[in-house]
Formats: sequence, structure tokens, C-alpha cells
Amino acid sequence: MSKALNILLIEDDEIEIMKFNRVLSTLKLKHKIVEANNGEEAIEILKVKEIVPDIIVLDLNMPKINGIEFLGILKADDYLKYIPAIILSTSSNHKDVLECYRIGIAGYVIKPLKYDDYVDRITKLIEYWSCNELITN
Repeated sequence: MSKALNILLIEDDEIEIMKFNRVLSTLKLKHKIVEANNGEEAIEILKVKEIVPDIIVLDLNMPKINGIEFLGILKADDYLKYIPAIILSTSSNHKDVLECYRIGIAGYVIKPLKYDDYVDRITKLIEYWSCNELITN
């Protein structure tokens, strides 16, 4: 049974945020998206613990605290480390992919250039996680 997700989207590009929101608005479930423009802002959101996300979708290349630095902080926190973190990035750099999996990500999705391909990947990603058993605090 699919369920609506609480998603923390960490992305500094406004167009990417709009694309992600547009894809989710076409899905049948009403997912709740909390947006952060960088890793620093995301950490502040997570500290409040008002809404603990079911999943975190984040870009790697961001100002202040980049994706890899953010993942290190997330995975060091006993309360937050079990939240699945999925990278959504333009980087196909093998070193980045390897480092992210070493830290403990749940998935790595490369942003496709064509919008239809983007819609397909995001839809599959959300459908997958909305039928998983997730740890809720």
C-alpha cells in the first residue's frame, strides 16, 4: 500500500525545485515537501524535529555545506541516521558515487537532461519509497 511521504528536498537551484514539485503534484498521493536551499539550512530544519522526513532527497553541489558534508553530519546523528538519503545530482563522477555509498546513502539518481526522463525517474523513486516500511520516530 503506497503512502504519502514527508520529503526533505535539499536543492539550491530554484528550477530543479520547481521540476521536483511539478512531478510530485502529478502523483496521486499528497506528499509533503519541506525545502532547504543548502545543507546548513537542512540541518537547522532537522534539529527542530517538528517534522522528521521519511526520506531526504539532496543535490551534491550546494553552497555552504555540500551534499557529502551534509551526509556525514546526518549519518553521525543517532536520531537521524536511519532516514534514507537519496542523491539527485548531475554528477556521474565515480568518486562521488562511491563516497556517497560509503557514507550510507539509500540511492544515487543522476538528473537526466530530458524532462520526460526526469519525470520517469522521480516518479519511480517516489513510488518505491512510498511502498517501503520506513522508520518513523
